[in-house]
Amino acid sequence: MDSQLIGDIKDRLGAAKKIVIASHVRPDGDAIGSLLGLGLALRDAGKSVQMILADGLPSSFKYLEGGKLIEKEPKGSHDTFITVDCADFKRTGKIFENFGQPDINIDHHKTNEKFGKLNLIEAEEVATSAILTNCLPIWGLTITKPIAAALLTGIITDTLGFRTSNITPEALRQAATLMETGVDMPEIYMHSLVRKSFPAARYWGAGLSTLQSKDGIVWGTLTTADRKAAGYGGNDDADLINMISAIDGNKVGMVFVEQNTNHVKISWRALETGIDVSQVAKHFKGGGHAAAAGADIEGGLGEIQKEVLKKTREMLNL
Repeated sequence: MDSQLIGDIKDRLGAAKKIVIASHVRPDGDAIGSLLGLGLALRDAGKSVQMILADGLPSSFKYLEGGKLIEKEPKGSHDTFITVDCADFKRTGKIFENFGQPDINIDHHKTNEKFGKLNLIEAEEVATSAILTNCLPIWGLTITKPIAAALLTGIITDTLGFRTSNITPEALRQAATLMETGVDMPEIYMHSLVRKSFPAARYWGAGLSTLQSKDGIVWGTLTTADRKAAGYGGNDDADLINMISAIDGNKVGMVFVEQNTNHVKISWRALETGIDVSQVAKHFKGGGHAAAAGADIEGGLGEIQKEVLKKTREMLNL
């Protein structure tokens, strides 16, 4: 960790009075955990803080204390703009297109474009929430029980419950430190990874019925019609990719999620060590980690699926 950079960020946060913090569209547990963790800590320190998710807080994370403070767009003036868990600036959403350069960019994606004035990128950390677990005390910010719950949610979800290949002893120590605040880890685990709403389960069913496997790739497809029929309110895959990643006998898992008639979201998961799916995502102007990555592509579902599967096989030698 760069001590000079950590010090510069501490000084910037100390001088800030009105702060806007944003994370990425279709937020996952780490986007929400890092946003809430940093936002609540800064509020406790007496700062005026707006926590922004362009797509709002998913219902599955509304159990987190402070979630009601998250808004869909910023209002009024600010003197400090921070992004968390965003590999590239466009992932914050269209509402930030003309918002200006972030003062601080905190992330753990290896494909991060370092678009902030101060860029704290720790690609070896399992989650952006893990970075904040280390740094909040250094910055003079206290990790209370609600903050610990948010950060632990980020670590648990990004590691699939400590099951990803990048798990380290340090990640387990971070989780233990957060648990010492009184956080109930089994409860967080159940909320964030296990429990599904009835519409989400129906949505999974639609995706599982499309499963295909060829050349070491297993993939599923979710259409806008599937989402409507299931009554699922989100525009993500309801974590179907995690289910697909558990299927034996493949090297890469993928999900294609139709957003509208001319836009598709793709998620990749490496199912064997040594496979780097982030390079494929980056080819399609996406990003992520060696083991997990994603991209948004303009075009029709059928066309995109054919092209992406072909390029994934070529780039990963499948």
